[in-house]
Amino acid sequence: SIAFSRAVLAGFLATLLFVFFGLGSALQWASSPPSVLQIAVAFGLGIGILVQALGHVSGAHINPAVTVACLVGRHVSFLRAAFYVAAQLLGAVAGAAILHEITPVEIRGDLAVNALHNNATAGQAVTVELFLTMQLVLCIFASTDERRGDNLGSPALSIGFSVTLGHLLGI
Repeated sequence: SIAFSRAVLAGFLATLLFVFFGLGSALQWASSPPSVLQIAVAFGLGIGILVQALGHVSGAHINPAVTVACLVGRHVSFLRAAFYVAAQLLGAVAGAAILHEITPVEIRGDLAVNALHNNATAGQAVTVELFLTMQLVLCIFASTDERRGDNLGSPALSIGFSVTLGHLLGI
């Protein structure tokens, strides 16, 4: 249907923009590298704006882990989840590719690729990511639950704060 196609396209666009602006905020545009707070706020603002702008079209999952959680929670069908994840993966690659191509080589570096701290193990990093993803999904489910009568806040704002919090710990 047209609505389904629009939702998949919105998921692609949201992920493209999220990756473009998020990674772009982590590049060293000035003489000193950006701070963790600066990067975390950029990711949080990015997700909040995109949820507000595109959430009504696609749910603005943006993250495949969120889509899988929505599938497990029976908020989306398997077919919708498969198309959303494909759109998110393609959007992420497209956002990074566009940023790569328009960024001068001396600024680009490794394009803000994540790396483990020297003293962290892969198991520790996976555990941290699991907790960060759990708090994000919990926030999304709680802030978008239509059955809650006490849910008076903005889901976009809550989700933006959740992503900011995750980046403050996870960077």
